[in-house]
Amino acid sequence: MTRAPEKPVAALTPAEAKKELADLAREIARHDRLYYQNDAPEISDADYDALRRRNDAIEARFPALIRSDSPNRRIGAAPATGFKKITHARPMLSLDNAMEREDVVNFFGRIRRFLNLPDDHAIEIVAEPKIDGLSITLRYEDGRFVGGATRGDGTTGEDVTENLRTLPAHELPRQIKGRRVPDVVEVRGEVYMRRDEFAALNEARRAADEPVFANPRNAAAGSLRQMDPEITASRKLHLFSYAAGEMSEEVAKTHWDFLRKLKDWGFAVNDRITRCHGMDDALAFYDRIGNDRADLDYEIDGVVYKVNRLDWQDRLGMVSRAPRWAIAHKFPAQQAQTRLNAIEVNVGRTGILTPVAILEPVGIGGVMVGRASLHNEDEIVRKDIRVGDTLIVQRAGDVIPQVVGVVTSKPRGAHRWKFPTRCPCPLETPVLRKEGEAATRCTGELACPYQQLERLRHFVSRDAFDIDGLGYERLALFIEKGLIESPPDIFDLERNDGKKGQPPLAEWEGWGEQSADNLFRAIDRRRTIAFERFINALGINQVGQATAKLLARHYRDPALWHAQMREVAKERAKHPDATKPEEVGEAYAELCHIGGIGMSMADDIAAFFREKHNQAVVDALEERVEIEPAAAVHARGSPIADKTVVFTGTLEKMTRQEAKARAESLGAKVAGSVSKKTDYVVVGADAGSKATKATELGVKMLTEDEWLALIGG
Repeated sequence: MTRAPEKPVAALTPAEAKKELADLAREIARHDRLYYQNDAPEISDADYDALRRRNDAIEARFPALIRSDSPNRRIGAAPATGFKKITHARPMLSLDNAMEREDVVNFFGRIRRFLNLPDDHAIEIVAEPKIDGLSITLRYEDGRFVGGATRGDGTTGEDVTENLRTLPAHELPRQIKGRRVPDVVEVRGEVYMRRDEFAALNEARRAADEPVFANPRNAAAGSLRQMDPEITASRKLHLFSYAAGEMSEEVAKTHWDFLRKLKDWGFAVNDRITRCHGMDDALAFYDRIGNDRADLDYEIDGVVYKVNRLDWQDRLGMVSRAPRWAIAHKFPAQQAQTRLNAIEVNVGRTGILTPVAILEPVGIGGVMVGRASLHNEDEIVRKDIRVGDTLIVQRAGDVIPQVVGVVTSKPRGAHRWKFPTRCPCPLETPVLRKEGEAATRCTGELACPYQQLERLRHFVSRDAFDIDGLGYERLALFIEKGLIESPPDIFDLERNDGKKGQPPLAEWEGWGEQSADNLFRAIDRRRTIAFERFINALGINQVGQATAKLLARHYRDPALWHAQMREVAKERAKHPDATKPEEVGEAYAELCHIGGIGMSMADDIAAFFREKHNQAVVDALEERVEIEPAAAVHARGSPIADKTVVFTGTLEKMTRQEAKARAESLGAKVAGSVSKKTDYVVVGADAGSKATKATELGVKMLTEDEWLALIGG
């Protein structure tokens, strides 16, 4: 539906307002159905937002004309900008995956090493079926349910409180039962749809000539994110609760006892959850639940193992975005055979060319698969993949489908595919594959429009600057029009609006004043950015979310980090052949000795800051946005906050790994080498050269007991 140019609301007559409100009610309801029920939107979020704002403005001027079917009178209707964002009191962590039994063996081994447990010590585990649904968190204050949110990115989720209220009360209690309920209780769980109810929903959608859902998980996620809770209520969702978020006081010593407490409080807890006494017991449970999988009322895609003792969970802590004390043991990947129709090449933000299999669509585990990664040229040669072949394709959980192999007999007409020697971008720049590397890269760098576009997509993505309204098509359009070449240009869009030989954005086809204003305001909201998000947004090779967080936590101050990275680049340029960090320079060595960063990653960071274009981009961004310094983690009142600590020798009371994790949780920077910037060297038995160097530099040395006394045990 194409809308006529809008007359200013102040100029509308009552008759005109009445007609337009009727049109808007029908149009908004139609787009709601397309997006939230059919998963087939026809307009952008910004254009939808413009419709809602127009409706609101007319209703505000003509309150007597508000209709009974007004978009704002629907129960629980969300604001025009979508669901409100909620920052989780405690992060909702993701889980590392175990695909093979060996991965589970390694998981138990890592726990023993971290906690310094003997090999024959049985680690008690709680094994839980991994429900294939949507993770949520529920908040209770004084025992009363006050709100709930989706997991989102782990830090911030969507407020779906009103939709959660439609779930059965015996699964999501509105008031916690029992005495001595903590003032604040957060419960985490999984919203899911039963198999029979999923089948009935799809049958009804087929009868109504509506698109069906691919699987119960998609159906559950789409149903919980309805703008209208009445639609959610009609979808028959369910909830299993399985973990704690923020708690104002301790309620259990073990995870198993906490699950029992949840049952006592009135929550639904999966009855297949089992307490296992060691690894063999846990693996036996995995085999049993795998055999019973087809007979369950709900979909599962594996088993989650959690260390039972909560004090051990606290000691183990987390690494990157996942806890050390839990892992998801996934079921084997599901496979299917299908024809390879063609091979396309994608160009990533770092210029790597990735071949992608274009398949005859095939269903795998309830999902239609039409594309699969072929990784690189070597994989295609090694597996002898030819266009026209019948391929074996597998999909495990949410992992991108992969080509496992080729059905041996070659069909008539199958032909070899030759890796391109030029980039598929309009510039057709030559590609280069360095000796010893599997990756083939476009040599066009940022002149390549594909790389330029992919870098900008990464910059505005959810885990970076998270700018609403700047999707693939709009970025491509702005690049084509010459309005955006690099990230700083995004923050100049409004200032340059109507310039550079282009009409104002509001006059572009498919736009309008409201759409343009929405985009400019979305950009303005990101003129203040968290330090780790800023680093991640730059798209430095090998530096993703986890590494960006490490860098932000270590350097804390953005200006200091930038200065140090420039120094790292200078030092590496002076000593390109050095094989040890200390041979390169002090700044380079400090970077290398941050946990999880070595010389390979440091070299990529140095290469990034050595390029004049990249330096100019960072400088320009710093002029346009405010980068928030990283706060010390759990460091309030800590005697070692912002101190640099080095551990050497064998510790007796805890492992070096646990000592390092404990120090970082108290806001310290743990380094791998001693320098004049080191504040403390903690010396265990059989200390070597680090203790000697500390003596030479006059750095304060502590015994293990002195260290524990300093940090309070």
